[in-house]
Amino acid sequence: MDFNFTEDQLSIQAVARDFAQKRIAPVAAEFDAKGEFPLDNIREMGALGLMGIEVPVEYGGAGMDSVSYALAMIEIAAADCAHSTIMSVNNTLYCNGLLKFGTEEQKQKYVRPIAAGEAIGAFALTEPQSGSDATAMKLRAVKQADGSFVINGKKSWITSGPVAKYILLFAMTDPAKGPKGISAFLIDTAREGFHRGKTEPKLGIRASATCEIEFTDYRVGAEDLIGTEGEGFKIAMGVLDAGRIGIASQAVGLSRAAYEATIAYSKDRKAFGQSIGSFQMIQQKIADMKCKLDASYWLVLRAAWAKQQADKNGGKFSTEAAVAKLTASESAMWITHQAVQIHGGMGYSKEMPLERYFRDAKITEIYEGTSEIQRMVIARNETGLR
Repeated sequence: MDFNFTEDQLSIQAVARDFAQKRIAPVAAEFDAKGEFPLDNIREMGALGLMGIEVPVEYGGAGMDSVSYALAMIEIAAADCAHSTIMSVNNTLYCNGLLKFGTEEQKQKYVRPIAAGEAIGAFALTEPQSGSDATAMKLRAVKQADGSFVINGKKSWITSGPVAKYILLFAMTDPAKGPKGISAFLIDTAREGFHRGKTEPKLGIRASATCEIEFTDYRVGAEDLIGTEGEGFKIAMGVLDAGRIGIASQAVGLSRAAYEATIAYSKDRKAFGQSIGSFQMIQQKIADMKCKLDASYWLVLRAAWAKQQADKNGGKFSTEAAVAKLTASESAMWITHQAVQIHGGMGYSKEMPLERYFRDAKITEIYEGTSEIQRMVIARNETGLR
């Protein structure tokens, strides 16, 4: 096995690391405290190619691979999870879905501005009454005689919803068909009938704006249908597989930041006449943190590599993505917990970034499929039982 990265992969990693440390890290706490969307930083990330890493150059992206994306996500997340959340939605949920199922015209019109950072994209699947059970959606898109659709209903927990220009929306077009009655549409938020709710006051990733959205007799043309009618559920599940690699990468970056802060603190902090890092109980925590971090990192890279192979040759990477997401997210929660414990009172203070890391870590176990959903996906794929 060759564990070496290509020059392109190392290049985008370096670009992401440099921007993260120079532009994001110094302002992350301020954006978190205010709950303010970092629009200028996101635009700069687009100019650097970070908002469309796997998007081909002809559609305004960087034209790189899935491993490149994972490496860049880790670096951005190590500086701030909120920035990496916005980056993840743009790359894997929005752009990936349109690249796989959109028409040439749709790609040129709706992928290019998002990949370039000129506009923000979003992904709308969750509803107030349906989270993990996506097939229970009530938002309806009713087909008209002229082939257009009229949409009514609500979606909730829409990341980047308050600022998104375009949204990849999933709506029920034929309730009698269940999952096969769901279709995907491209939504322009400037059109009449689209409404945004209040921005959600979240525990973590506070600079990543999230809201409820509502449609009142919103009309889309047949040209705004993504894929074919009734293909929406398949599109959503495929996109979420890719999205889970992004969130797993985010969790690794966050874990790395917490781990590195802990190593530095354990050397500097003195108690009973010696560095606390010399105490066996602290050493045990550090060793376990390191094992979980490394395991998560390599599982993420395996999942990214598996996605590349699937993109080239067909096949699935659902299990690899779920394993990476489950392991990395639960490791992030555990690692940040231990990091706060080792820092003691200082870990609980907003004067240090540890308490932000701890708050941010929790969401990685929830979005793009909860830990419970990941376990179900893995077990079903392994046993073949439903």
